[in-house]
Amino acid sequence: MISCLQRGEGEPLVFLHGYLSRKESFSPQIAYFSRFYRVIAPDFPGMGDAEPLPSAWSVGDYADWTAELLARCGAEGARVVAHSFGGRVAVKLLARGMFSRAVLTGCAGIVRKRTLRYRLRVRTYWIVKKFAPAYAERAFGSAEYRTLSPVMRESYKKIVNEDLRGEAEKISRPVLFLHGGKDRTVPLSSIEVYLGRVRDSRLVLLPDCGHFAFLDDPLAFNLATEEFLK
Repeated sequence: MISCLQRGEGEPLVFLHGYLSRKESFSPQIAYFSRFYRVIAPDFPGMGDAEPLPSAWSVGDYADWTAELLARCGAEGARVVAHSFGGRVAVKLLARGMFSRAVLTGCAGIVRKRTLRYRLRVRTYWIVKKFAPAYAERAFGSAEYRTLSPVMRESYKKIVNEDLRGEAEKISRPVLFLHGGKDRTVPLSSIEVYLGRVRDSRLVLLPDCGHFAFLDDPLAFNLATEEFLK
């Protein structure tokens, strides 16, 4: 079952939500921008009110699904606003030449260098998993990871381990990185990596906002987005 909200008239504007979120997370933006655009906001498969994943999808699989949906909606050249995981999907599609302009907020997709502590933790996890797999999942998996079904867990691994630096270098569309100054999920250093690779890109920092900047300060977010999309 495809779960997709469409509202308003005019040029298409697509909203892509974050991981384990849903289209309604953009409610303040949908209400605002549907006055000027034909807003299209889907739930990604496995999330929101959408159908479960048929198999463990990668970011590329989600991008293929999104491209097919937008083709059906007649929205291949749309503008896009994407959050976190949705930003990963948007980066993939921008690299293919889709979307005319993009606003990416809390955009994930840059895999940071693994620390020694991280590598030791992973090694310990695999050792423990051989003897006590259930305990290993409880003790080492993140709270988000533990809530996932087996298929979603495999998909999650594919998603978080894919670095999108190479895809970013293929982007030729204007991109605004609208980032929360207090975002602890996606650090500003990751956005700086994107800025160094996306040729026509710039940063607007919302200093008092966190990872959900579009909810922390909808007015500032909407105004900055509106100005850029024009």
